[in-house]
Amino acid sequence: MLFLIQDGITNGAIYALLGLALVLVFAVTRVILIPQGEFVTYGALTYASLSAGQMPGTAKLALAMGVVAFAFDLYVARKALHGKRIARSLALNVVFPGIVLALTVYAVSRHPPVAVATALSLAIVAAIGLYLYRIAFQPIAHTSVLVLLIASVGCHLALQGLGLLFFGAEGQRGPAVLSASFSAAGLRFTGQSITVYAITVAFIIGLSLFFGFTLYGKALRATAVNRLGARLAGIRTSLSGRIAFLLASGIGALSGIMIVPITTLYYDTGFLIGLKGFIAAIIGGLVSYPLTAIAALVVGMVEAFSSFYASSFKEVIVFMLLIPVLLVRSLAVPAVEEEKD
Repeated sequence: MLFLIQDGITNGAIYALLGLALVLVFAVTRVILIPQGEFVTYGALTYASLSAGQMPGTAKLALAMGVVAFAFDLYVARKALHGKRIARSLALNVVFPGIVLALTVYAVSRHPPVAVATALSLAIVAAIGLYLYRIAFQPIAHTSVLVLLIASVGCHLALQGLGLLFFGAEGQRGPAVLSASFSAAGLRFTGQSITVYAITVAFIIGLSLFFGFTLYGKALRATAVNRLGARLAGIRTSLSGRIAFLLASGIGALSGIMIVPITTLYYDTGFLIGLKGFIAAIIGGLVSYPLTAIAALVVGMVEAFSSFYASSFKEVIVFMLLIPVLLVRSLAVPAVEEEKD
């Protein structure tokens, strides 16, 4: 039982990070981020490829998406070309991914250490998430949730297909961030599992401080509470959306980097992992961060015990957690008003 609890806590910590990212993105942009699983996959397989001395296609994808995002900015600003704004867009969308690509090419030839591979993987996937919002979601930010969901599904399918193109159908594993281990109370704790716990706690504390004490964090909170009110108060909701996607893609990439030393990941594995984070987010009502974190631990525990007692039905049991939650919510709120923006 202790082994199963330990495994459940480790998995639950990963799902907590993904669930928090999903809640953050939905609260700020109203986008149900289906591609969150692809951020996990891209982060994990980019890290594994770099560690093996292979060039990841995601670095080239980040540059290509950045060029498209820069073209979008030029088109929007065509009537009033402000030099500073264009220069800022050029630096963010073209120069930055170009530098990351150059560093990646240089690092691949020298088999980078774990720290360098981690930093490059986070930079690449975070850039992809940032440009994904600019290209796919910012132009339709004021449409209905259904339209945003359809766009999200389309992005998921596109990114998954690109993942197959970049990494192939074979699974990969990466080196552990920490190789040390110790035993306590009959349980063996690896450096990787300790890293998972530490990073999860650090992220939760960091997000709490970010939302509570920083200007950008308060802007995100204001946008989540009332988009129209935030715009009237002078908050750029497009910037809030970019920050939300940047954080979500970074969290997804970091989750993948923590998972890939533990288990073999394939180009489509992240979708299933992301769905379990989505379950935690749904249990949290897509609004509550603490409830989402607690729900993620519950999902991890249920998965661990069901994999031991009924491994053939593990996924079924985990996804069935949604049924009582949705039933209770439908009974508690029987009438749903039309969405208004």
